[in-house]
Amino acid sequence: MKYELKQQFQIESARFLPHLSKDHPCSRIHGHSFVIILTFQGPLKQPEAWVIDYHEISSKMQPLLSQLDHRTLNDVPGLNNPTSENLCRWIFEKATPLWPGFLTRVTIKETPLTECSYPCA
Repeated sequence: MKYELKQQFQIESARFLPHLSKDHPCSRIHGHSFVIILTFQGPLKQPEAWVIDYHEISSKMQPLLSQLDHRTLNDVPGLNNPTSENLCRWIFEKATPLWPGFLTRVTIKETPLTECSYPCA
């Protein structure tokens, strides 16, 4: 049997979306309190009876999050067009090697009412 677990993180970051028309509000620099949700799937590890330790997830994610938190995302290599879609993919590609076979999805909430996930089945 597989279990699914999720862990959330929050970062404060600025961005602008350079491919939009100048009259679009997101073409100007603005900030978000991004919520990042990592989704994992796997069997229970014994004898702990968990899939992955939440403390391990936090520890391994810290270096990655420090590249994004309180930064202008456009300045991060690979995020020159930091849409939520591109941010999801960027995090997924960087984080997957930390948990091969366990990380199944990254979800980004840029506001409480909007979210984007990568990959999708």
